[in-house]
Amino acid sequence: MSNFTTAAALHTMQQVPVAPHEQVANGFNQHQNLWGLDMGGTKIEGVILQSASNPHVLFRDRMPTEASQGYEHMLRQVGALVERMEQAAGYRPGKIGIGTPGTMIPQSGLMKNCNTTALNGRPLKADLEYLLGRQVVIANDANCFALSETRLGIVKQQFPGARVVFGIILGTGVGGGLVVNGQIIEGFHGIAGEWGHNYLSETDGKPCFCGKTGCIESILAGPALELYYAEQSGRKLGLKEIMQRATDGVDPAAVQTLHRLTHYFGLALSAVVNVLDPDVIVIGGGVGNISELYSAGVANIEQHIFDHHFAAPVVKPMLGDSAGVFGAAYLVA
Repeated sequence: MSNFTTAAALHTMQQVPVAPHEQVANGFNQHQNLWGLDMGGTKIEGVILQSASNPHVLFRDRMPTEASQGYEHMLRQVGALVERMEQAAGYRPGKIGIGTPGTMIPQSGLMKNCNTTALNGRPLKADLEYLLGRQVVIANDANCFALSETRLGIVKQQFPGARVVFGIILGTGVGGGLVVNGQIIEGFHGIAGEWGHNYLSETDGKPCFCGKTGCIESILAGPALELYYAEQSGRKLGLKEIMQRATDGVDPAAVQTLHRLTHYFGLALSAVVNVLDPDVIVIGGGVGNISELYSAGVANIEQHIFDHHFAAPVVKPMLGDSAGVFGAAYLVA
């Protein structure tokens, strides 16, 4: 289906009602407000921030992605949410930032590596610009995470002089985003910061959806750690329980799983440090809550980097679930 046909067809689709929203009555200014949307696997969230210097939330709403109903339906959901945002603000913005669960190929404009698979191979940016009638700025969710924590979150609050920030998402998957001087670095192929799919260990890793065996995601992602524990113990447990059993020292397989995490975490990040030498590393996602990453994991970084001295802060984020949508809004700052 061509860009034109897709977008034109969407104009004829009936929009789906959205849920009640949160709104602040004043502060709408089309010359200052930042509009952002976060397209997740289960929800699409929209926000209007007062300005880049005063990121007060003027409007925030979300609605289901309903990806199982297909690409066109997902775009219709985006259109319905943007319409609700326009009704609240009383004007149409010139551009909107959108965080996506994948990457746009710069040369073709097609999406790739999306865990919401209906987006793969689709000209998402072009179709959204046609549908919404305005400029759309797209970045993947890890880049939005890194940008929001740099411009609003932990980096701004505690390390305001940082120039190079590497943001990590460690959860059901593994991703990364790179921000330099407050701006996302995407790279020629649109994959800058995609740390999760660097090769790590063919002998210890599993096949990954990316086509490689032994990439970082196949070893450090939450499901990979749970699978490793099950292989060692013969039992299936959730990661939180595994880590608690490791901390309590009551389960050798759990202790081994935790050691595997901290060892490979340090080894994997040492390559980033050697190449980028970031001022701050921010770790988000559920696996990022494991406290040993910030002690044994950081110690393992130091073992593998060039000069064996590592002093850059490795920290947890501040913005939680807000990171994605706030980062999307700052794409148009």
